[in-house]
Amino acid sequence: MLCSCACAASWTASQRRPKVRLSAKADYALRASVELASQGDGHVKAETLARAQSVPLRFLEQILLELKHAGLVASQRGAEGGYWLARPSAEISLADVIRAVEGPLANVRGVRPEELAYEGAANPLREVFVALRANVRAVLEEVTLADVAAGELPDRVRELARDPEAWAPH
Repeated sequence: MLCSCACAASWTASQRRPKVRLSAKADYALRASVELASQGDGHVKAETLARAQSVPLRFLEQILLELKHAGLVASQRGAEGGYWLARPSAEISLADVIRAVEGPLANVRGVRPEELAYEGAANPLREVFVALRANVRAVLEEVTLADVAAGELPDRVRELARDPEAWAPH
């Protein structure tokens, strides 16, 4: 199951517990986008972004191209060139960035939860996966690049993060 950022619910052999994970691509896309948000209106070189966030330059350049195709980032070549956000950072959610590089926020084996069909006792799993996607959306669509860049997350997100159970590795 992918949760927006290739967040895959997977079982680890040693833990035998589900884990939601963020792909490196989505992680790097988010970090680069937040870095651009923190820079304001200026142009930022890919090398500067890569260095600031310890991201491999070649991989970052591919990610920036995907963000550009999605209309989230703009660029200019040349000595005065670089990258910048194509829209105000307060109008770009974390979900927008993840969708740009990974596609839908949640799917099961490449199928959207609402398109799943299970037989017998497994039938309710479809609703579980739809609910999971709704919760992932509730957080990632609410938080903007401006929120993260300013270090001022929405109250609802802070409240979720304050719960000690949120930090437990189970």
